[in-house]
Amino acid sequence: MYTIIDIETTGNGIKGNKITEIAIFKFDGTKVVDEFTSLVNPECEIPYFITGLTGIDDNMVRNAPLFKDIAHKILEMTKDCVFVAHSVNFDYGVIKEEFRQIGVDFIRKKLCTVRLARKLVPGLNSYSLGKLCSSLRIPITDRHRARGDAKATVVLFRLLLQKPMAQQLVGSFLNARSQEATLPPLVSKEMVDHLPQKPGIYYFKNNAGNIIYVGKAINIKKRVLGHFYDKSNKESRMCREIASIDYELSGNELLALLMESAAIKRHFPPYNRAQKRFAKAYAIFSYEDRNGLQHLAYNTLKNVHEPIQVFYNPTDCRTFLKQLCDTFSLCPKYCHLQNGNGLCTHCADSCEKTASIDTYNQKVDKAILSSRQGKISYLIKEKGRTPQEDALIAVKDGIYQGYAFIDREMPINSLEDLEAHIIKQKNTLETESIIGGYLIRKGPSKVQPVPKMPLANPS
Repeated sequence: MYTIIDIETTGNGIKGNKITEIAIFKFDGTKVVDEFTSLVNPECEIPYFITGLTGIDDNMVRNAPLFKDIAHKILEMTKDCVFVAHSVNFDYGVIKEEFRQIGVDFIRKKLCTVRLARKLVPGLNSYSLGKLCSSLRIPITDRHRARGDAKATVVLFRLLLQKPMAQQLVGSFLNARSQEATLPPLVSKEMVDHLPQKPGIYYFKNNAGNIIYVGKAINIKKRVLGHFYDKSNKESRMCREIASIDYELSGNELLALLMESAAIKRHFPPYNRAQKRFAKAYAIFSYEDRNGLQHLAYNTLKNVHEPIQVFYNPTDCRTFLKQLCDTFSLCPKYCHLQNGNGLCTHCADSCEKTASIDTYNQKVDKAILSSRQGKISYLIKEKGRTPQEDALIAVKDGIYQGYAFIDREMPINSLEDLEAHIIKQKNTLETESIIGGYLIRKGPSKVQPVPKMPLANPS
């Protein structure tokens, strides 16, 4: 015996969601044997956009029964029945939470008509109730009202049960060990079964193939399943949109963190909140003018070939240059801290070229050397994706360059050796934090200092 159920809600996720209407059709596989429909007073205001969708407003539910007043009827009708709904985890989750709030444990076997339809009627562009009913020529009235949607789901379910292999499929879905009932409606068990239990990043995509979330994990499969078990508002909304899952292996957690950060900034997925801010990077650099005098200046990082220091706003660049001027007696004009073509009143001798250019350039060289102290070039060696390879993270003068997967037998003694293999990446505020945190936790054991290399800055 089945109970086909649809609810309308206030639209605030699972735990904050309150039912405004419920419809239940008791179905024996052939015909409807009982029916119950009721508005429900949610004891809170109904948002205007929900009223626009369903037509249910505060006035309609003001004198309707509370959930606790109809709870006995729901328990009675669903007892010893399979709970059937379109995207069942949503309806079941909201009803289970309503029962929890009145101190009742609600447990029923679940069956999702979205998952059944994807198996029994493959190849459709959409499996939403409206599009599915349109494709299968199922009449649907009172759309987005509980009784109208539940009645259409009854017709859909009856049609699906008539398909070849339907009974075997229903039996497999109801198998307590199958995991089918816990998966999002558009995600197949086969898709999850093929996920690796290894470190890396994963991509959730919607029906249109767009990336809606990027995550990292030490165990990709375990972490993905964790999303499906999470009943928070954000996770519930996201899971209903997931139609496919892709992944990339990293071999280790550090690289998974770096890959995740880069992917979030590249794809800007709607369900990722952190790391979506682009902090513009600026770099201190030096150059010689036509007289051979060495200048210090700053520009955006992408326009600097050999950065001395990297900052994330122009004010920090100017503050740093002023500190160099004060410490090494440099000229503010030649550090681009003073505009105009006039003489620099701070150090007129240099500006008037009366002092030795070589002497001044030596002071600039000392300032640059001091700035680069601690900004070494090094490789971090971590586990690769297979036992036969290493993962190498390259840092030049303290600036993250990218990563490479290298055969363990290949000798890498300098950053130049890595040039042909490196996957270039951007240095960002997040990558600096990730690598810095790693070095604090792990210490020097994983770090291999190397000579500088002429590795181009990532664009």
